[in-house]
Amino acid sequence: MNNKSNYSQKIKEEAKRLGFLSCGISKAAFLEAEAPRLENYLNKNMHGEMRYMENHFDKRLDPTKLVEGSKSVVSLLLNYYPEKTQTQNSFKLSKYAYGTDYHFVIKDKLKSLLQFIQDEIGEVHGRAFVDSAPVLDKAWAAKSGLGWIGKNSNLLTQQVGSFYFIAELIIDLDLEYDSVTTDHCGTCTKCIDACPTQAITEPYVVDGSKCISYFTIELKESIPIEYKGKFDDWMFGCDICQDVCPWNRFSKPHNEPLFNPHPELLAMSKQDWNEITDDVFKKLFKGSAVNRTKFSGLKRNIDFLK
Repeated sequence: MNNKSNYSQKIKEEAKRLGFLSCGISKAAFLEAEAPRLENYLNKNMHGEMRYMENHFDKRLDPTKLVEGSKSVVSLLLNYYPEKTQTQNSFKLSKYAYGTDYHFVIKDKLKSLLQFIQDEIGEVHGRAFVDSAPVLDKAWAAKSGLGWIGKNSNLLTQQVGSFYFIAELIIDLDLEYDSVTTDHCGTCTKCIDACPTQAITEPYVVDGSKCISYFTIELKESIPIEYKGKFDDWMFGCDICQDVCPWNRFSKPHNEPLFNPHPELLAMSKQDWNEITDDVFKKLFKGSAVNRTKFSGLKRNIDFLK
């Protein structure tokens, strides 16, 4: 076994030990196929008020501009599918936001993985990325063979589904690269048919500015009145296009204690949410991604659902 494949195997074994669902590796190079797609997305203003997406265009497409001398992108998936979900009569939170903010959980695991690489292999430089820098996570995960990008623009994986976080280590080490997997969406259009705001404008294209997740998390102003009655009780994020995806019948509960929700969260009814106070918000969402929208934002969303 040569060094490249030996190192790659070691990294994948350690990723598994750290609790990652899977690990794939691709060559750090310019994402040619993604460049026109990203340009088109921005030109059509599908990012809405998410102006940060216009920044660092080159860095989004070329990892060597993010990490000098980088050779490999190590992509990792971390399952967040919960064992139990919210009660039926409730305003809904996206499942990824049930527990501790994933940025903290994954960043720690990535630091451990990078430390392992440095201890085992030697002087390797790199950076960890968790959805917080101009990195096209899904494109890299697909390039690394971890799944394909589905019609709902999420990364999908056979036997696993799509309820997982994607993260990367970009490092200056040559490794053995994985090959791309094939698309298994077939003729299915369940995600397109189910989206209540018609955000999936055509297969594989999601207009972010029409997505319930965008309105309930990213949009700082008032939610446009024409969307009243179309949110299907989602108050933070939205899982509809994942919930209806046939591949998600294979989702299995995660085993990360930090992703478990506050004990009171799952039992809360619409009435409880209507009466939520700032103190209750702080208790339920301590260290949670829901803090992104703040108490005032969540209240705005709940009021919009009434």
